[in-house]
Amino acid sequence: MATRRARCSKCGRAILVPIELENYGYSTSITMICSGCNSQGFSQQPNYPFLNNNNAPPPPAYGRRQSWPQTPMAPQYSMTPPSPYGNKRAVLFGISYGSHANSLKGSLNDVHSMKYFLTQKLGFPTDSIRMLTDEPRERNPMRIPTKYNMRMAMRWLVEGCQPGDSLVLHFSGHGSREVDYSMDEVDGYDEAICPVDYESEGKILDDEINATIVRPLPHGSKLHAVIDTCFSGTVLDLPFMCRVNRKGYYGWEDHRNPRAAYKGTRGGLAVCISACDDDGSAADTSAFSGMESAGALTYSFIQAMQVERRLTYGQLLNAMRFTIRGAREEYGPNNQQYVMDNRQQYAHEPQLSCFEKFDIYSKPIAM
Repeated sequence: MATRRARCSKCGRAILVPIELENYGYSTSITMICSGCNSQGFSQQPNYPFLNNNNAPPPPAYGRRQSWPQTPMAPQYSMTPPSPYGNKRAVLFGISYGSHANSLKGSLNDVHSMKYFLTQKLGFPTDSIRMLTDEPRERNPMRIPTKYNMRMAMRWLVEGCQPGDSLVLHFSGHGSREVDYSMDEVDGYDEAICPVDYESEGKILDDEINATIVRPLPHGSKLHAVIDTCFSGTVLDLPFMCRVNRKGYYGWEDHRNPRAAYKGTRGGLAVCISACDDDGSAADTSAFSGMESAGALTYSFIQAMQVERRLTYGQLLNAMRFTIRGAREEYGPNNQQYVMDNRQQYAHEPQLSCFEKFDIYSKPIAM
């Protein structure tokens, strides 16, 4: 160990001091005491200026690595970041099924109309809307409505959902009914939507839709689904379905099955506006404009919402049905709807379902 000469501060005797201490800045302020003075009751420990400072490190021990105390770091908290899309988010699916025998003409028009309505009339940011279509000009493989992409888009819709968020799901395409093997449907059938690759990958059942976008909704959030497809009455598997007759009187049907799992939310509002009942069909027609095809549900929904901004759910449902009935009458007396009984006429008109019962004529729509 390298040393230098110094003198005892008590008796003046020459002593050797480790040069190592100078490397730590102590050379000018150290009070050294020799062994003789120490035996008379004086401390041999150097009198470091910061000795009484609890935050200062002791001098290093020779011959081993000194472990210096570390300044404690502020605790880190894991917090869910706020959504970069504000409190509004939407997923739109529009599927025409290309050259398929049962291709649809109005689905692509529907999603473009819905996107315009959400951004221009309801204030949804453009980058908060994820639209998946099978139109030929779509080059992004993640924007093709395959079963996988649709599943991912629905998860994205509710990811990080917080109180105050307003979510929208819109689907325009084919729907289907499948035998209920899980035994949780009152009528014995699951409702389903058909991705563009449903023939090879299968359909998306209402059980999965409910588990993905309904059950995660926290208190204070809201989801509105506009489902323009056949067999769509309970496609979100919501517990209650509203029945409205031609005079405007309504009642709620309970679709809960005692053997089924919970199908509600975590306190949020979930509402589905569907094109028809579970055994009904949806219309893809040009009767509204006379030129371009459109889904009857999508067209009548946007028209009603633009006419009156503070609609209640009851007013919306009646306005949509009025628009669709008017188009059918304009279409001609040979329309198949004229030969149906009353029950079947209701089955082919817009339906409302929700996770809870409420007064449809007093509750305003807030999207």
